[in-house]
Amino acid sequence: MAYEKSTTEARSSSISASNTVPVVDFSRFLLGSDVDKRAIAREVDEAFRKVGFVYLQNHGIQEQKVDECFEWSQRFFALPEGVKKLAPHPPGGSHHRGYSGLGIEKVTQNVFEQEELAALRQMPDFKESFESGNVHDQMQPNIWLPDEKLPGFRQFMEAFFLDCTDLIHTILNALAISLSLPPSQLSNAHSQSLFQLRLLHYPSIPRSLLHSGEKSRIGAHSDFGTLTLLFQDDVGGLEIQHPQTGEFIAAPPVPGGVLVNIGDLMMRWSNGRWRSTVHRVVAPPELKGEREGLEDEEAGKEMCRPRYSIPFFATADPETVIECLPGCEGPDGKKEFEAMTALEYVQMRMAALYA
Repeated sequence: MAYEKSTTEARSSSISASNTVPVVDFSRFLLGSDVDKRAIAREVDEAFRKVGFVYLQNHGIQEQKVDECFEWSQRFFALPEGVKKLAPHPPGGSHHRGYSGLGIEKVTQNVFEQEELAALRQMPDFKESFESGNVHDQMQPNIWLPDEKLPGFRQFMEAFFLDCTDLIHTILNALAISLSLPPSQLSNAHSQSLFQLRLLHYPSIPRSLLHSGEKSRIGAHSDFGTLTLLFQDDVGGLEIQHPQTGEFIAAPPVPGGVLVNIGDLMMRWSNGRWRSTVHRVVAPPELKGEREGLEDEEAGKEMCRPRYSIPFFATADPETVIECLPGCEGPDGKKEFEAMTALEYVQMRMAALYA
């Protein structure tokens, strides 16, 4: 199955809608002088302070590899359900690896009471996922399909994980430079690279079910690590909450770019300097002429296109104490958040995802 992109017209219309999120040419940080690196670090810092998101272009991961990852994702999710379940996600959220079927996960925002969570899980997210991580992670070992079920899948995903890991560490270096810290200070706090590569598939569903709230792709939430990379297909549907108005606005794919956002741990670490912005996935924009010729009843049954995305979640090493970074203190040295380890915070958030 080949990964097919949408038309140039669709891509161009998407770009024009993304002007709230800055677009930064990251090649100047990767290949430029020290002056270039400081300039790009300031641009990334400003984007995270104002919006919490930034599109990075020329980020160092070949577009061909990203396209190939989407191809593998489509192949995986096209497998029979029984085959996908040969790599099952264990119950609960403490071992976040393997395949989760439709209706298993419910993303929530700052809800930890069991009664509230149980009520929210009555309408789980209409998506399926596959998680993998660092091959050296002893706390959460990977759970793979038998090789013969999808030859080459594991090998590619392990290699793509390393590409994304390199990019995360480079962005961390840029953030450290923006704070006038030693360039490797934040990267060193992620030295174990206990990150998570996630494949997501949102199956086709009647658009009316999403608009009415009877079904959900992903509800409004913030990420809970330090940084997230997001590679999107051309379908769309991602929205972020505008930092000033509170309204949700489209954050569509940008050709050749990766969308990067701040997670809650990094917000806490920076004492609120960088925003962990709430975002969600809703019904994608309609294609031009999509409703032409449809009767009202048929329009009500109109199906949303399936959507694929590839987020890559980073968090600090488990023992890292997350407290105000130098230079991020508020007036009179005020610190907004209580110190806690990365592990303590992540475990609390993961427990809310799964029944």
